[in-house]
Parts: sequence; structure tokens; C-alpha cells
Amino acid sequence: MDHGWIGTYGSDETMNVQISFASQGGSDTPVPDLSIEVDDVDEAFERMRSAGFKVEYGPADEPWGVRRFYVRDPFGKLVNILAHDR
Repeated sequence: MDHGWIGTYGSDETMNVQISFASQGGSDTPVPDLSIEVDDVDEAFERMRSAGFKVEYGPADEPWGVRRFYVRDPFGKLVNILAHDR
């Protein structure tokens, strides 16, 4: 996948493991330190919020086919939690 601002690479056989290189986070957001794909973004959002994590962006439906939100982990790292449209 290459959107100009992010390139994602993975195995030809499966995409269970992939790595992305980004110059920005998309939708005028900063580049996250880590992205984690989940099955249900809204459930993850509610669980993170109820656990007291600071939500810094979203949840949002992005034009490139993901629903996501950003939180800060206890060490200050920006984490992008997302799911691809199915």
C-alpha cells in the first residue's frame, strides 16, 4: 500500500505482520509511534476511555478505509488503534 504519505509492506502470503513508514499520520494528525489493528474499534475505544487513557483523536472513519483513534500510553507514546473496513 502506498498513499504517498505512508507506505505499508508485508508478506506476499499474508498480511499478519506488516511494517509502515509514514511522513505524517493522515488527516492532519501526527505520526503514531505504534499502530494496533483490532476487530472492533468502538469496543476498544470504550475500553480505553473507561480505563482512563487520554484519547487524542477520533474515533474517525478515514477516507482510506479504516476506523481509528489515537491514545497515549503510560510512557507518552502515541498509539493508533484501528480496524479496516470489512
